Parts: sequence; structure tokens; C-alpha cells
Amino acid sequence: MGVIIWRLRLFAVCLKVYKIFLHKMRDFKAYDLVIDARSPREYEDDHVPGAVNMPVVNNEEYAEVGTLHRTDKMGAYRIGVQYSLRNIARHLAIDLPKYDERIRILVYCFRGGKRSKLWADALETVGYNVEVLKGGWKSYRRSVNDRLATIPPLFRYNVLSGSTGCGKTRLLYALHAAGAQVLDLEDIASHRGSVLGTLPGKQQPSQKYFDSLLLERFSDFDPGRPVWVEAESKKIGNVQLPITLLEKMRAGLTIRIEVDLQQRVLLWRQDYRHFEDDPHAMLDRLKYLRPLVGGEEFKVWEDLATRHQMPELFARLMTHHYDPAYRRSVLHNYPAIDASPLITVDDLSPAGLLPVARSMRTLYEG
Repeated sequence: MGVIIWRLRLFAVCLKVYKIFLHKMRDFKAYDLVIDARSPREYEDDHVPGAVNMPVVNNEEYAEVGTLHRTDKMGAYRIGVQYSLRNIARHLAIDLPKYDERIRILVYCFRGGKRSKLWADALETVGYNVEVLKGGWKSYRRSVNDRLATIPPLFRYNVLSGSTGCGKTRLLYALHAAGAQVLDLEDIASHRGSVLGTLPGKQQPSQKYFDSLLLERFSDFDPGRPVWVEAESKKIGNVQLPITLLEKMRAGLTIRIEVDLQQRVLLWRQDYRHFEDDPHAMLDRLKYLRPLVGGEEFKVWEDLATRHQMPELFARLMTHHYDPAYRRSVLHNYPAIDASPLITVDDLSPAGLLPVARSMRTLYEG
């Protein structure tokens, strides 16, 4: 009885902390328009999710003003204000008419200083309801770092583990369709998590913006319910997961997913169609693995690619590299994985996975 009471008290504390966090996160969502007044380059590196970039100076103007500021502070401000007034006038003529006049606006720049003030003064003069984010992006970024250290540990995680191509991501989609709380880290990272994981036509977010998107995703979650997630390494492509999230995932409930090789190959043929059409582009990425697998094995891959025997090549990649590599990684991060529940899947289509997802919720969300 004492243990139960202790756990209930701990959960109450966690819930209180989370509600404070959630309230602060939703402050941004309370605005109809969040204007990022910084340069496009600064915005691209990181911004409040949902913010619209309406820079008071563009990249070239920002660099020019910054360079002049070193030798002529007043001259730099004079030119900067000229650029700013012209750019703000253009935004007022082109961008602001897209929004209702009664909207609530939040403006921020790097520190909540001059660029924010120029924008806010113009908007207030016109008659808009506008506020400036105190401390600007720098303050926002500091809060993101603080929250990523405290928020992920408030949740419990159901972690899907399984060999490459076993449909873990598709199962996450099915779990989401079944009403589960799903954290799709690869979707946020715009990367599938391996040397072949780059998505055609998609660029990964910066580390800072990945952090922002990840934190925003947590704002939608209920700490009283488990979060379903795929087992991941420390890095997904070029972005790194918070250590607080990794540690809590590794302490969560792991569930093994098992699919036969034929189904896994079929999944790869569907998800990696761009490599099936251009196998040598795939080998160009895999060349970094040559020292690991040896020249003889890599030659087998090259021969299969040259003959365009893609099902055979995909199967070979799985059995001779990805499976043993994944096995080593999962045993390192989840030493007790072999004692985890096992789910065998024989249909990786959305229709086939949905009943599996519903059953998993029934079994593992208690």
C-alpha cells in the first residue's frame, strides 16, 4: 500500500510540473500570428514552430549592418532602420492583409530588442494587438533546453524493437490511427535513421529546430498515458536525441516485432523505391561500410546492383549487415531485449497492422 501511495504522489508531482510546462508551451498557440523578425538564415536554423518569418532585414542586409557596426555604430543603425522600414512596409502591404485585423500577434527577434521594437511599433501604430516576446529567441532557446531536460522523463514509453524493414514506423502509424500517443522521431528528424535514411527531396532540420519540434510534440501528450516510440540510436542522421529521452526510453517497456525476410524485402522495395530505380546511388552511400563488411562482401553487393537484382540485394544487405549490426546495437542499449514480449506480424499493410495496433494497446497500455 505504501508503494502505491508513493507512486500516486510522484505522479501528482509530475502532472503538476507538466501542466506548468504545457501552459507555457500553449502561450505560443494563443496567438493568431507569431512573427519571427530575424533574418531568413537565423529563422532557418531555428524558430518557434508555426512562426512566420517576416524579417526586418534580409541575410545580405543583416551582414552589411553587422559589418558596419564594428566601425560606425550610428551609421549601422541608420542604414539598418532604413532597410527595416522598407521591409516592414512591404510586409504590411503584402503579408498582413492575409490575416484578420483583430488577430493577436507576437513578435520576436534575437533578444527581443530593436528588430522586435521596430515591428511592434509599426503594428501598434496601424492598430494591431501586438506583444513582444521578452528576451526574444535567445530566451526561447534557453527554455527549450531546460524543458528537454525535465519533460521527457515525466512519461513512460513503449518501445518498438525489431530488425531493419520489419515495419516499426508503419506500426507507429497504425498505433496513431488506433488512438495511441505516438512519438515518431524519424518523422521529426526527416530521416530514417541509417546510412540509407536520407529522404528524397527532404532536408533534415538543424539540431536546434529538431529540439523545438520535439518539444512541441510533447505538448500534445498526456503524461497519464504511455508514449509509443521506435527504438533509436543516439543520433538520427545529423540530429541527436536528448539524453533524458534516451535514458527513459531504455528504461521503458520494449516490444519485439518479428517479420519474415520476404515481407521485409517487400517493404524496402516500397519505401526505398528511389534506390531500386538507381541501385548505384545506394551503393555510393554504402561505400562507407566497405571497411566493416570487407571487400569481398561489398563486391557481392556491387554485382547484384549491376545485374539489378534488387530483391536479392536488399535481402543480402539485411542478412549480412543490417541484422547483425542492429542486434549488436539493441543488445547494447536494451540488454534484456530477449525477455521482451514478441509480436509476430505477417501483413505490413495499413489494413493488416491496424488490428495488431489495437491489440497492442489493449495489452500494453495498462
